[in-house]
Amino acid sequence: MKKSALLPVALALTSFGFVGCGGGKKSTAKPLSGLTTRVFASQSVSSLTASPGLVIVNGLTDTLARAPVIGAGTSPGLMAISPQRLIVMVFDSATNNVDIVDTKTESLAGTISLPGPTTSMIAPTNSVGYAAVPGAPLIGSSPGALEVMDLPNDVISASISVPSAQTVVSNPSGTELLVFSNDSDAVTVVSPLFVNTSSPVTTTVPGFDRPAYAVFSSDGSTAYVLNCGAECGGTQASVQTLSMATLAVGTPVPVDAATIGLLSGSTLYVAGTPATKNACTGQTTAATTCGRLDIVNLGSMTVTGRVVITDGYHDRIDISNDGQLFIGSHTCTNIGNVNNITGEVRGCLSIFDTTTPGNTTAIIPPDNGDVTGFQTISRPGATNVGSDSVEYVAEGGNLRVYNTLTDTLLLDQFIETGTITIAGQIIDVKAVDFF
Repeated sequence: MKKSALLPVALALTSFGFVGCGGGKKSTAKPLSGLTTRVFASQSVSSLTASPGLVIVNGLTDTLARAPVIGAGTSPGLMAISPQRLIVMVFDSATNNVDIVDTKTESLAGTISLPGPTTSMIAPTNSVGYAAVPGAPLIGSSPGALEVMDLPNDVISASISVPSAQTVVSNPSGTELLVFSNDSDAVTVVSPLFVNTSSPVTTTVPGFDRPAYAVFSSDGSTAYVLNCGAECGGTQASVQTLSMATLAVGTPVPVDAATIGLLSGSTLYVAGTPATKNACTGQTTAATTCGRLDIVNLGSMTVTGRVVITDGYHDRIDISNDGQLFIGSHTCTNIGNVNNITGEVRGCLSIFDTTTPGNTTAIIPPDNGDVTGFQTISRPGATNVGSDSVEYVAEGGNLRVYNTLTDTLLLDQFIETGTITIAGQIIDVKAVDFF
């Protein structure tokens, strides 16, 4: 089934750099922080003790930079960074604006207004960004659109009709996108190169079971679609291949649950919370519901391992350079209080060591709150003991630093508690420089 629906403004698309690095914001000014290993953390402030914006962290010492907070709206949260790390898009939930930050100058370079809130946006190049807006109003179509953002000119250049568009994922080159919609058994394929031609802009591919996310092969030829199944009102969670050349759909490989995934070599790690059979067997916890991490061998398309993890809706995942898989969720079962540890403390974070053969146990750190951001950092030769490989974790509004050698909070002379002290609520975190 094919469809094509654009606002008239879509026809004005003429100069996007979809494949290359594109234009982006131009400036010759030097960064105010003077740092070469920077991490941006979006700070949403709920008091008068700090200013909202992007906090700059020294990624070598886990300390705050001596530089002003970068202004990025009144309630900045979700971020997306281009592959060249020249621009960062920041979503402001208070205004539904996307603020564009120039990483070279550490300053606001522009603002684009979205027609509604988003929880998924990407920047495949420095000149174009995409946001899935489920409630975007479109004349003659059901609400929902993939908004195409012209970043150099600070405008929405096209609104591509995708009813109830919730999540957007790009192939490695940025030449094909997959859009997932709530309560749908289809995936929408978008080819940005065809937006300004007579060819169909979107192709709707049926045959799935409440698809929620996808992971592309390294060459972009295959998308491994994660069917949420019963967790999202469907039938059976599974992994299904989608050929990007023919759009042929493969046979489902059943898994326990599937809302987020990560590909490492020929192994696909899939996480979610089953609608049933979600007991915490094997864990000593007061929680009565737990999630699952399924390990899928893509060579044989079989599940080779299952691991009990925290529950909630899993939508964050990252792997450190030394093979520690960090899995985060929101609306999970919180146990205890990290500020008054008298018994079990548990939140939305799970850590799985992928380097130990046959490992079937996840580490559940003693922390509370939703996990809203991950960033792995490798810094060989760092002088702090155990700090050459760390994972920044935004959980419960705090910015934690985990030592991936021990999967525990990093404790050293710079951060004695394993937490970078920041006045506001930290929502997301991105490494701006290549470590």
